[in-house]
Amino acid sequence: MAKILKEAYTFDDVLLVPNKSEVLPGEVLLNTNLTKDIKLNIPLISASMDTVTDSKMAIAMAREGGLGIIHKNMSIEHQAMEVDKVKRQENGVITDPFYLSPDNSINDALALMSKYRISGIPITVNYKLVGIITNRDIIFETDYDRKISEVMTCKNLITAPENTTIEEAKEILKTHKIEKLPLVDGNNNLRGLITIKDIEKVKKFPNGAKDVKGRLLCGAAVGVTKDMLDRVNALVKVGVDVITVDTSHGHSQGVLDAVKIIKEKYPDIQIIAGNVATAEATKDLIKAGADAVKVGIGPGSICTTRIISGVGVPQLTAVMDCVEEADKYGVPIIADGGIKYSGDIVKALAAGAKVVMMGSMFAGCEEAPGETEIYKGRSYKVYRGMGSLAAMACGSKDRYFQEGNKKLVPEGVEGRVPYKGPLADTIFQLLGGIRSGMGLLGAPTLKDLYEKATFVVQSSAGLRESHPHDISMTREAPNYSIAQ
Repeated sequence: MAKILKEAYTFDDVLLVPNKSEVLPGEVLLNTNLTKDIKLNIPLISASMDTVTDSKMAIAMAREGGLGIIHKNMSIEHQAMEVDKVKRQENGVITDPFYLSPDNSINDALALMSKYRISGIPITVNYKLVGIITNRDIIFETDYDRKISEVMTCKNLITAPENTTIEEAKEILKTHKIEKLPLVDGNNNLRGLITIKDIEKVKKFPNGAKDVKGRLLCGAAVGVTKDMLDRVNALVKVGVDVITVDTSHGHSQGVLDAVKIIKEKYPDIQIIAGNVATAEATKDLIKAGADAVKVGIGPGSICTTRIISGVGVPQLTAVMDCVEEADKYGVPIIADGGIKYSGDIVKALAAGAKVVMMGSMFAGCEEAPGETEIYKGRSYKVYRGMGSLAAMACGSKDRYFQEGNKKLVPEGVEGRVPYKGPLADTIFQLLGGIRSGMGLLGAPTLKDLYEKATFVVQSSAGLRESHPHDISMTREAPNYSIAQ
């Protein structure tokens, strides 16, 4: 029999009560757990949406200390290649460098350099290093059909032992004024590569989220489809760090089975499962093998699930209910959707979420794959829900348990968001807001924020009072937009 369980709240319904504090915003620590085993330096990840996260966004997110989940609206091969781009973008030591044969052509080298945006390739014969080809070797070449052996650098080749440290490599690179240092074993077999660019990137992005090999962290989404394991296998081969089983209703038998199947075949891979909105769903996904649970049924700015289906739970209450259950198992909750301002992130983290996933907040950034367009003299980027007709036609219909192409029932819309410039600028503002909130609550860590948080319910008048009022805004602040 139908019944009303309780009153439920979302971010605009509440405010956090300030506490006595000795904590300054600049002193707080923002490191957190994405899953049971994966740690991030900031509690932010980008959504697995085809107008939000591809390799460019994932690289930018990881450099800032977060992580990007590469969307699945593409072929298996393409998605694996996108993950590979992220994993190869930065390395302490490249343990599996690309290599070519002396018999390959200059064209082959140029194609590889262009595809992965690299400037040099080791040349081997039966894994033995015989030379290296760089942009400097071919900058004046016009006959690209020539063999690499005719132009590569092979004399006085500078190498180092495979156990060379980054600090030792820096000295060798500096002494010999070279940019790439191949690492070899006692038989001169190629074992790795250290580049000056990777060393410089460590200095430029000191807060980057990286794996044990010094590579940027990267996630990827998969659906509950017939080729799910083929997709997972391809992603694991290129070193993906976390798989997201991505559906609109995570508390379905198909999703539970999918999580079990992936975990049984790949016990070491971390799995995020969702989306859900109840404690029972959280428990079932954790028992199925999920290493993190993603919460959010219909809170996204481009999602119409609640309106079309009549189903959902306001996001703050959903997060709190799921956190209460997940805490019993030590499994992180990811709050996905409903974020309009940095203050909403603070509320989600205070409610117990370890990480917040966002789409619209990042869709306007330079690194997002959405197309840029001009509207009324202002730059915008295209942003669409994965439940929109266009996204489902491109492959996301399985997320909403639909088949075929002719008759689809959308649960999302298409639109545009203001262009924001580089992701780093947006991250700076968001983290500034989080730090401010933690300072006001006297919380030096995210764990303290959760433990110290007290909410009050505000009226609609209280919400109006919270926003700028009784003024005509003439200039937008970087962290507050009139359009919002």
